[in-house]
Formats: sequence, C-alpha cells, structure tokens
Amino acid sequence: MAKTRPGKRDLDSYTIKGTNKVVRAGDCVLMRPSDVGKPPYVARVEKIEADNRNNVKVKVRWYYRPEESMGGRRQFHGAKELFLSDHFDVQSAHTIEGKCTVHSFKNYTKLENVGADDYFCRFEYKAATGAFTPDRVAVYCKCEMPYNPDDLMVQCEGCKD
Repeated sequence: MAKTRPGKRDLDSYTIKGTNKVVRAGDCVLMRPSDVGKPPYVARVEKIEADNRNNVKVKVRWYYRPEESMGGRRQFHGAKELFLSDHFDVQSAHTIEGKCTVHSFKNYTKLENVGADDYFCRFEYKAATGAFTPDRVAVYCKCEMPYNPDDLMVQCEGCKD
C-alpha cells in the first residue's frame, strides 16, 4: 500500500454525500464528469485519505470506455464495456456520485439482469501507448470477430453459412 503523505491520514471508508452508500478501497465508483451531458466516469478506488482540514481525496485507477481509447469503439465492444487503464489520479471524494460493479466478461455474460450500474471489463489498457492486454480475445464466429455480449450471436451479419 502507498505511504500516506505528511499531513494526511488514511481512511477505511467514505460515505457518499447525500447517501448511505459506503465506499472502500477496491470498490468501483461513478464520478461526476465536468461536462454535464457526459456519462459519469468509472474508476476503482485504490486509497482514501483526508488532510488535516478533513478534505477527503480518493486515489483512483480509471476505467476507459471504448470511445475514449485510441482505437475507438469497435463493433464487438459491448455497450457496458470498460477497459481498466494504467491511468491513476487523485480526486475529491465529493465527485463520487455512486457505486457500480465492474464484472469480469465471463461473470457479466452470466448475469440474469444487467442493472444500470453493471459494467464489464475484459482488457487492460495502457493510456500512453494505446496497447491492450491481452492483445487478443476469443472469437466466436468464422469471421474472427470477438463476441459482443449485447448481441445474441447465432451468426454475425458477415457470415451467411
């Protein structure tokens, strides 16, 4: 765990303003974007700390949406797909709007009901280079397109047999 900076103290949890929802390190959260029309940002809380004036900050690891990545959104990306990035940041805890769940791809495909706060991640993303890990993904069709969990994939549009 990272060391606490002088004048700072680690906190075990933070209660989201105006709610009774408690956030702890390891939780995924929705963070208010600066542009009102944009969807909330998604991040994983790595650490929570307060300064001597009780200003609470969270160290987060950002998730990127496909359209925020260098390659952009592709046909096989699900509507709720996110990429766990290597981009860390410190934000005011007041920008946390709520909690969410980022599932593994396998667990996401097993959900009976996908809620508004359910997302999935099957790639890690290096923000500086645009590289993905893994750099390949299982394919489910002759056309070699990866599976999009939003589409019932009997056969893709490119494959007619």
